[in-house]
Amino acid sequence: MQVNHVELVMSAVDPVQYPTTGYPEIALVGRSNVGKSSLTNVLINRNSYARTSSQPGKTQTLNFYNVEDQLYFVDVPGYGYAKVSKSEREKWGQMIETYLTQRDQLRGVVSLIDARHAPTEADVTMYQWLAYYEIPTLIVATKADKIARGKWNQTVSQIKKTLNLPNTDNIVMFSAPKKSGKDDVWNWIEQQAFGEE
Repeated sequence: MQVNHVELVMSAVDPVQYPTTGYPEIALVGRSNVGKSSLTNVLINRNSYARTSSQPGKTQTLNFYNVEDQLYFVDVPGYGYAKVSKSEREKWGQMIETYLTQRDQLRGVVSLIDARHAPTEADVTMYQWLAYYEIPTLIVATKADKIARGKWNQTVSQIKKTLNLPNTDNIVMFSAPKKSGKDDVWNWIEQQAFGEE
């Protein structure tokens, strides 16, 4: 998709605040600081539209980005961040679960994992949870530029094995600085959102 117009339309914590336009939605989930904002910025051809932060746990609401008046990217608060109080984490968890399980417009989830490390326990839990609810999921391994190209296959195998993925078709190696993987991610998003090949 050629992106010229993007707008952060709302930051929601409750279903009554979700957009009512009915556009398909793609949610982005991942651990704190895994690179969700960087991926969003690359996908929408902006340098710093989605706020990137070196401080984990910054996103605390569901942020709805209207892309070309055709779909929403929904930036979900990062999980697995220890410095947030337990009650705060539970509140986020509830908000995220409500959105992911009850939102009719949700067409799929892009689940981000740091390619430099094996998926964490939280990554595995999130993937199993998405699989349990049968939510179409694309795994995006971020920070791929930090790994030698010759080791990418090894990384994909490790992710597949740790998450117990049925196949490797839904893993994309992604690098924000090099923009590699961008087209593959967009192809998946368009397929999920609009049924386009």
